[in-house]
Amino acid sequence: MSLNRPVVLSFSGHDPSGGAGVQADIEALVSHRCHAASVITALTEQDTWNVKKLIPQSPENIISQANTLLDDLPVKAFKIGLIGHHETAAAIHAILKQHPHIPVILDPVLAAGGGAELSNDRLIATVIDLLLPCTTLLTPNSEEARKLAGLEDLNDCGLALLEKGCNYVLITGSHEDTPSVSNQLFHDRRSWETYTWDRLPFSYHGSGCTLASSIAALIAHGLEPLQAVIEAQEYTWNSLNDAYQPGKGQHIPNRFFWMDEE
Repeated sequence: MSLNRPVVLSFSGHDPSGGAGVQADIEALVSHRCHAASVITALTEQDTWNVKKLIPQSPENIISQANTLLDDLPVKAFKIGLIGHHETAAAIHAILKQHPHIPVILDPVLAAGGGAELSNDRLIATVIDLLLPCTTLLTPNSEEARKLAGLEDLNDCGLALLEKGCNYVLITGSHEDTPSVSNQLFHDRRSWETYTWDRLPFSYHGSGCTLASSIAALIAHGLEPLQAVIEAQEYTWNSLNDAYQPGKGQHIPNRFFWMDEE
């Protein structure tokens, strides 16, 4: 039996609560009929409220694990989530430079949904200097876009991030105080498109992971980035609209909502 399951390699942290990180990536990738390979960048102590502890993995192990996978699997896209340390960013950069033909979808996780800081100035500088020039599509929320660009206006941020080397930038607007959510796509030195979505009532754990992994999966299947962005937003919104609350904190996206519809 032959299955068309393109491989996506996720560099991401482990969230033991099951809402975000590598588990969110795997669920989203499998939902899109991809084969999910993964390298854990950091262990964490966290629940559905917030991150309490971050435990980065060694750069040597990250490089070794990734090389072993890439020697075996025909990876069609890289998805990068939580990095956690500047040495980890440098290790991932070393991998990307060896495989420049593989698209890179980067979700710059700089803080937890509950507010815990997951980055510092040195990590942010390393992401800007090493990873953004390798990035096919960057998916920051509005707060992350401002940190990476060093600017306040989101339109200025998007243009600045293109100048730093990204091919596409999708700034998500769920953190903004607006009646609806506006996600703005930047490409080719300009604001390309704005997508507006109904604002849902809860706070969600793993929404950014879901969106970036969905985009990576669709690109791995051969979609152009512009079409992947459209379809991934719809998938993510539906997973949030069907979210559930397994613990006492944030809601968790139901990345298999489509199974309930069949």
